[in-house]
Amino acid sequence: MENNDDRGRAGAAVSPEVDQVPVEMLSAAESPRLAGENLEYVRLLAEIDAELPPIVVNRRTNRVVDGMHRLRAARLRGERTIAVRYFDGDDEAAFLMAVEINMRHGLPLSLADREAAAVRVLASRPHWSDRTIAASTGLAWTTIGALRKRGGPGIPQPANRLGKDGRSRPVDGSLGRVLAGKEIAARPDASLRQIAKAAGISVATARDVRDRLRRGEDPVPARLRRDGPRPGRPVEVVDVQATVRGLKNDPSLRLTESGRALLRWLDGHVIESDECTVLAAAVPPHCVEVIEAIARRCAETWSELATAVRKNDCSTG
Repeated sequence: MENNDDRGRAGAAVSPEVDQVPVEMLSAAESPRLAGENLEYVRLLAEIDAELPPIVVNRRTNRVVDGMHRLRAARLRGERTIAVRYFDGDDEAAFLMAVEINMRHGLPLSLADREAAAVRVLASRPHWSDRTIAASTGLAWTTIGALRKRGGPGIPQPANRLGKDGRSRPVDGSLGRVLAGKEIAARPDASLRQIAKAAGISVATARDVRDRLRRGEDPVPARLRRDGPRPGRPVEVVDVQATVRGLKNDPSLRLTESGRALLRWLDGHVIESDECTVLAAAVPPHCVEVIEAIARRCAETWSELATAVRKNDCSTG
């Protein structure tokens, strides 16, 4: 039932050698089965004349990793020894190995069993990605994500997670996208694979970032901008000129014609509050009403622009 080169995501191996071990030397480990062993299944196995596959035992503790039903069946038949393959690893690795093996053969784990196992794996291996844990527990990766969120302070939240491919990636995908945008701006001729490697993202994500920049869009989709401004909570801008200079470093603006046009427009239209006193002093008395009307109309236009920008952000998020 298990392959001779059996090596699970637990990071430890099951030996291919089979030993005969006295049944009284073996004891139960923590089982992923919440309800324990199924006695009816034990009796069914005890009635089978054919030789059953070896059980898996933790070499360090002599506790059964996989095969408690077979061990109980052997005891029920009065057998003194049982075929064993040894597992080398700690208790948490043994528990994960038990889950993985039971996903492939024998009496299936229930949904409740698998979810409880996933919560334990999340606590012991929080740096694993949702998809990695899902593959080990037979659950959907979205279920793992929901269990992670419900885990509260009992489940650490590392900044990076280890994927099924063995690569560590940041949990906040927006950071990698921002880095990719900067790489594309600095090295426009670089390949997608080079950009992806430099930013620590997938090639597909690098392609999406490049395409978004070409369309004049933010490299980070609105749904991923966790720390971005939300409707009704505008960013406080203390220094307008400095903020505009910062925008000139944004690749989604620098690398598109529409973005560059926006930057040029801002350069000619922004005004700091400390300039108002100087400008107001230059207005002759007979032009006061006209300049006031122009200023108020421009203020209204800026307000309309702010509303339009926010509306566009919400519709694309």
